[in-house]
Amino acid sequence: MLNSFDVTWIVILGVFLLAGIVKGVVGMGLPTVAMGLLAITMPPPDAAAILLVPSFATNVWQLLAGPSFFGLCKRLWTMMVGIVIGTVSGAGLIAGAHSTGALAALGVALTLYAALGLRSKKFVVRPTHEPWLSPLIGVVTGLITGATGVFVIPAVPYLQALQLERNDLIQALGLSFTVSTVALAGGLFGQGVFEASTSLLGLSLLALVPALLGMFAGQHLRERMSVETFRRVFFIGLLLLGLYLTFKGLS
Repeated sequence: MLNSFDVTWIVILGVFLLAGIVKGVVGMGLPTVAMGLLAITMPPPDAAAILLVPSFATNVWQLLAGPSFFGLCKRLWTMMVGIVIGTVSGAGLIAGAHSTGALAALGVALTLYAALGLRSKKFVVRPTHEPWLSPLIGVVTGLITGATGVFVIPAVPYLQALQLERNDLIQALGLSFTVSTVALAGGLFGQGVFEASTSLLGLSLLALVPALLGMFAGQHLRERMSVETFRRVFFIGLLLLGLYLTFKGLS
């Protein structure tokens, strides 16, 4: 007969395997998918704590694999500082007592991200707007990260709007996600999330295994299917999940 730890581990195995496959195919989405699915079965702060190690490991890998690390750091450092400030400032929201509010906020963030991903229209940011827009985008992304554990809005649409080369964009996403993960870890530690449940760090370490296996499988799958088709199915599924979490959190 399965105990509660066995059930939790089976859920984590399936969630991070799927999330890793998504990241392997489209280059992002592991924390987003993991947070969305884990939040169905556990409080958002616990879900955010469990995704830290897999998110950090896979995003550092993505960050260091690109060709323009120092150039991107020089260009995007104000955005990264904004992410840290916003995430640490907002971490109390996801770790606070209002878990249903955090669940609804997560659902809204996923819904917005999916809606933007399904749009064919592309945004463009002029270089003259970057000096003031980058830190603003960073702070807003950080606040949403602190409230929901999801760090794609508005960072991903903004980085896509900078019209970076493909490899530079993937590396810039890795930079943003890595900084967000570290900042979220600091915020959760500051709020005492790991002190309340010491098993979360162990679960996060265990979750790294299926996440990496999923990434390898996703990279293999990417060679055999249309990435655009997969992206559309992914965003439709994310949209439905976001709407479900929003209504669940508000009910």
